[in-house]
Amino acid sequence: MAYDQILAQRIRIALQDIPGLQEKKMFGGVGFIIRGNLACGVNGDNLIVRVGTEKHQSALNQPHTRVFDMTGKPMSGWVVVEPTGLIRDVDLRQWITQGVEFAQTLPAK
Repeated sequence: MAYDQILAQRIRIALQDIPGLQEKKMFGGVGFIIRGNLACGVNGDNLIVRVGTEKHQSALNQPHTRVFDMTGKPMSGWVVVEPTGLIRDVDLRQWITQGVEFAQTLPAK
């Protein structure tokens, strides 16, 4: 499955100053990893963000979001943000920031 290369590039630009950032192809798209922990990624045309279980429901209450579920088992702590919620750079950065902040709370791998 192809993924949105433009969205991936927008994320790369937003994350360019994050130390220890790695990029890895996964789930038919690309993931952005900080200190060994996945923060966010691109799956198809969507952004996936790891917000953590504490912020999961509040993230799902935001417009243009849904549960991340690739296998029939929803992933708690993860949300999908649809393209209409990512048009403005400020919105994309807000989501990316949540993923980065959560990934930075986890022990390095």
